[in-house]
Amino acid sequence: MTESVGTAESTSEPTLSVYDAIRRRRDVRAEFTGKPIAEDVLRRILGAGHCAPSVGNTQPWDFIVVRDTGTLADFADHVAGARSRFAESLPEDQKKTFDPIKIEGIRESGMGVVVTYDRSRGGEHILGRHTIDDTGLFSAVLAIQNLWLAAAAENVGVGWVSFYDESYLAELLGIPDPVRPIAWLCVGNVTEFQQVPDLERFGWRGRRPLADAIHLEKF
Repeated sequence: MTESVGTAESTSEPTLSVYDAIRRRRDVRAEFTGKPIAEDVLRRILGAGHCAPSVGNTQPWDFIVVRDTGTLADFADHVAGARSRFAESLPEDQKKTFDPIKIEGIRESGMGVVVTYDRSRGGEHILGRHTIDDTGLFSAVLAIQNLWLAAAAENVGVGWVSFYDESYLAELLGIPDPVRPIAWLCVGNVTEFQQVPDLERFGWRGRRPLADAIHLEKF
């Protein structure tokens, strides 16, 4: 990644506790400004993702930075079709709840970061993956979480788009087998972070109390 985004670089890393970054983090949809983020900020965010732990130290992720407006438009159109098909599958009451929910900010963010997972990286004999193959995929997801929390600390929004056909995205970006695109992340400057997640605000589903998620000794 050598091209410039044409904006001034920031002077230093932000100072924010990890707990504050976790509380600030939101799945951003409608709040993107479209203003490019500074190149050094982008590199810090991607660097945080690249610092994630990985099974057998395989580091099975890659980050594809997408800024081309044609590619963004093509992917947005594809996602809109997938959204429509999901909406049509819903019972009428759920469909009414889902209708006003915005599920992506692909064009508005001005940039996508596609995170891929390469199961073949490191070969077949991966220390720690022998009995649980999904630990490789889990490693790539940890990179996404690192990236997301770093973005929150930088006041940069991230929105994870999951309404797409994996084969379509692989072809769109020239991703070779056996590499999988596991996330399209809309990444960009935002006007604000919502205090309440969109799915809670629109009545799709609320957050479970912590007490309901904690079990002692056995499930």
